[in-house]
Amino acid sequence: MSLKVLTVDDSRTMRDMLMLALKDAGFDVAQAVDGVHGLEVLGQSNPQVIVTDINMPRMDGFGFIEGVRKDPRYRGVPILVLTTESDPAKKDRARQAGATGWIVKPFSPAKLVEAIRRVAA
Repeated sequence: MSLKVLTVDDSRTMRDMLMLALKDAGFDVAQAVDGVHGLEVLGQSNPQVIVTDINMPRMDGFGFIEGVRKDPRYRGVPILVLTTESDPAKKDRARQAGATGWIVKPFSPAKLVEAIRRVAA
């Protein structure tokens, strides 16, 4: 059975890159275009790992992470932040919201897949 991954990013190019990298690794991938959409897709996709951006319209990654963690069904699902941000204060805020890890863009597909497998184990 393949690992289910939900990616949340407002950039179509980034979503396409994530889909390609994660499908090539054999993952079952669902996608959302921002935090609001991510919370809508969450229940339908039932992911085992979530990868989210921080800077998005309507609801940013911090709000999305907090929304995920409020639902008891998803409290144990690892959440990796994939963003251009490297500010320690933002990393700390994401960690306090419930993020599991932080990866700075541009990303290496191999390292992202490795990180997903590591947090899902």
